[in-house]
Amino acid sequence: MSTAAALEFLPDPDSGTEIKQLFVLLHGVGGMPQDMEPLAQALRAAFPQAAILVPPGFEPYDGAARGRQWFSTRGVDEGNRIERVAHALPALVDYIRAAQARLGLLQSDTALAGFSQGAVMALEAVQAHDGLAGRVLAFSGRYAQLPKSAPQYTTIHLLHGADDAVMAVSHAQAAQARLDSLHGDATIDVASRVGHVLHPALMRRAIERLQTCVPLRSWEAALGLNQAPPAGSTLH
Repeated sequence: MSTAAALEFLPDPDSGTEIKQLFVLLHGVGGMPQDMEPLAQALRAAFPQAAILVPPGFEPYDGAARGRQWFSTRGVDEGNRIERVAHALPALVDYIRAAQARLGLLQSDTALAGFSQGAVMALEAVQAHDGLAGRVLAFSGRYAQLPKSAPQYTTIHLLHGADDAVMAVSHAQAAQARLDSLHGDATIDVASRVGHVLHPALMRRAIERLQTCVPLRSWEAALGLNQAPPAGSTLH
């Protein structure tokens, strides 16, 4: 576990507000929890009953800048990325489960939001532990490897910049296509003229998705249909 400071945003205890939701925010490679603060503040405004936890990556960054990482990207390729993510996942899963226990919240009350490498970790966490969180917000991310089965208890929201030169939007599009083919519960939103950044337009869209998207499993149960809710869109 990192010795760097985590950020925690909890409802004011003097307000009597009961914590009903948990958001765990995961920064990108070489980043720090402060990088996720704009998203944390947007979520606080939209969900005042939520606890928002922003841990630092569990390893010191092994690149030129000071910061943290979830796994090393030095010499990373399509083969060793899978092994590195698998090695990093147990500590993150333990952190999430400990937070759920500390706050008395269910897995279904939990959302994971990650940017770039943090999005990789969020996607792979619910792939390895279906239902660990009810929602995933994956900003500018990808799977370590495309899934062979879709999570049954997690709704996945893929959010990406069309001009991302670090993590190509094709990764998000391939993930959406694969999840669709597996009858997974996922949406995709692409922001035009946006690169590899946690952009306000994507953050606004993520909150809209959280507030308006009915999970596919609930949608089908309510309507008796084998049918997905409206698909993603391009943001301008």
